[in-house]
Amino acid sequence: MINNTSTDRHISIIAIAFLLIALAIISRLFMLQIFEHNYYSTFALSTHEIYKRLYPERGQIFFQDSRNSTEYPAAINRQYYLLYAVPKEIPDSQVSSTAETLIDILQLKTPEEKNSLSQKLNKREDPYEPIAKKITDQTIEQIKEKKLTGIYSTPQTFRYYPEEELASNILGFCRVDGNEQIGSYGIEGYWNKILAGKGGFAAGQKGAFGNWLTLSDNTKVDAENGPDIVLTIDRNLEYQACAALKEGWTEYQAKSASLVLMDPKTGAILAMCSYPDFNPNKYSEVNDIAAYNNTSVFIPYEPGSVFKAITMVAGLDLDIVKPQTTFTDPCERKIDGFTIRNAEDKCYGTITMTQVLENSVNTGVMWVEDQIGRERFNEYVKKFGFGEKTGIETNTEMPGNIASLEKKGKVFSSVASFGQGFTATPIQLAAAYSAIANEGNLPKPHLIKSIRQSDGKMEKLEIPTPTPVISPRAAKLVTGMLVSVVEKGHSTRARFEHYYIAGKTGTAQIPGPGGYTNETNHTFAGFGPVNNPKIVAIIKYETPKPLWAESTATVTFQKIMDFVIKYYGLPEER
Repeated sequence: MINNTSTDRHISIIAIAFLLIALAIISRLFMLQIFEHNYYSTFALSTHEIYKRLYPERGQIFFQDSRNSTEYPAAINRQYYLLYAVPKEIPDSQVSSTAETLIDILQLKTPEEKNSLSQKLNKREDPYEPIAKKITDQTIEQIKEKKLTGIYSTPQTFRYYPEEELASNILGFCRVDGNEQIGSYGIEGYWNKILAGKGGFAAGQKGAFGNWLTLSDNTKVDAENGPDIVLTIDRNLEYQACAALKEGWTEYQAKSASLVLMDPKTGAILAMCSYPDFNPNKYSEVNDIAAYNNTSVFIPYEPGSVFKAITMVAGLDLDIVKPQTTFTDPCERKIDGFTIRNAEDKCYGTITMTQVLENSVNTGVMWVEDQIGRERFNEYVKKFGFGEKTGIETNTEMPGNIASLEKKGKVFSSVASFGQGFTATPIQLAAAYSAIANEGNLPKPHLIKSIRQSDGKMEKLEIPTPTPVISPRAAKLVTGMLVSVVEKGHSTRARFEHYYIAGKTGTAQIPGPGGYTNETNHTFAGFGPVNNPKIVAIIKYETPKPLWAESTATVTFQKIMDFVIKYYGLPEER
């Protein structure tokens, strides 16, 4: 007779056993597919299934020598190494000695760095622990000589800037995200998608011995390397001009400094820099991220008296005034309840328009703006490009603000005539003065000379035709007046014995919450030699210690112009 109770018990035990086995299998599958998916999928890819993304090489950036088109590397790709450990492969007896060896070779100094390394090596079941990145060939060779078990390296490409701080505010920098380099700020940020190229991939089956299975569905799309960019920046001018600017920034204890050198005929930027700057190879070490900004295009400010040349040339273009037109200084003007005076409350009596610029007379240019009329004055401000971005090919350009010119009060256009109440950037001023130097034609500022595709084909960028904004006659007349400013007025420190230079200083009070402060921005705007202008230069210092721009920005201009004359071997004019 069969004992049903005993049989049922055995069946129940077997069923429970199978259930436990099933649960164990399901649990393990869950662990494999969810928690350990990345590790085992990578393992599978390396043995049977291959899916390798092909990363393109980032396009490189070059300076040039504007005299002969020689190229110099500004931003290139350089191979470093990622050092990593497989702790589970390191014998217990070697963990301590391995840590000591790596600490010595990697020159780890702080207790935090040393402890972090030791903790990583002691994760006994860990299949992967990154130790250090951007390791050089020499360091990797030192590590290999030690034959450390469980320590490996793999090559990685990083952006490298051989000139370090030079033109850092133009170039920007690259940060690494996985295997990709992503540009930020400057050229790197503005042109990031172009420089990055196009990624490809390969997918297919791999046999037991590591060979491709030709009958399987293999797919391959080649990566397209990013094109190289050649800048209009002249490496030698950039080095010399920025060194002079930095010297002044330090000597005058200015908060910031900006410089633009432009070819007035084409709008090509030959040099541009701002301080404080940074080393893009070590961009994460900056104390203030404001150092990333190119203040020549990013920081609008009230330009002050350098704008008086724009007001004057508008009057000349309309044939309302001539250089010898006289004006009697009222010493002060009361407009909309505001009293406006000349610098240091000076009064000049009866003077010519040329003397208005020579002595930087506020009431004189206000009188010129009166003759022009508010609407026409506003039109000229816009024609010269103020209030709009120039479109220069770099990140973080700002348009400035001329909204005050649309307000009802007469005072707004009156103070704008001598550069107050609205904001502009150094790049806008460089373009405006280039229009004067270029017989009335406003060029488009640009930083890119040419683009070289990955197949070696060179594409020279088309330069937009300069836009006429004033007559050649008006441009020549105001140029002569600006030469007189350098020869006789407030800009004599920009004078050269054998060359004529046109220029104007600007010492502008900085507005604050309760009105204008006692702090000032200093600017010099000038070009030369006058008979065939080679450069337009804008130099700006923020809150320097000396009182007037004649003692700061003008001095820096003279140093830079002296180098330009010698660099290009310019013929004497007088």
